[in-house]
Amino acid sequence: VRNFTWVTDIELTAQNVISIAKAGRARWKVENETFNTLKNLGYHLEHNYGHGKKHLASVFANLMMLMFLIDQIQEACCSLFKAVRRRFHSRLSLWEKIRGLFLEFYIEKWEDLFLSIIHGYTARSLHPDTS
Repeated sequence: VRNFTWVTDIELTAQNVISIAKAGRARWKVENETFNTLKNLGYHLEHNYGHGKKHLASVFANLMMLMFLIDQIQEACCSLFKAVRRRFHSRLSLWEKIRGLFLEFYIEKWEDLFLSIIHGYTARSLHPDTS
């Protein structure tokens, strides 16, 4: 026998208790997997018991959640992103590739970035601007 406890304002009856328990477990699973991804798979979200100077830590956490949301939407809806994602074993290696390209090139469109990762690109040699 297992005992689970959570707070709800839904009246529990013999007819709805099983479906409510399943919904509670599903919600816990989604939250647990999301935070595990944010902590361990390249997003580097850590516990922070303060808000930082002028709420800086809260701003960074919110930006990270926004970035995660955008990644999830792209992974669900963008065929180019899906094709790019398939080329990498891990999300972390994908983020490092994208970061490296942003550091080296001026990128006008996401489509150019994704197509360059999928099909390759021509790297140019470095020439100093001596003017």
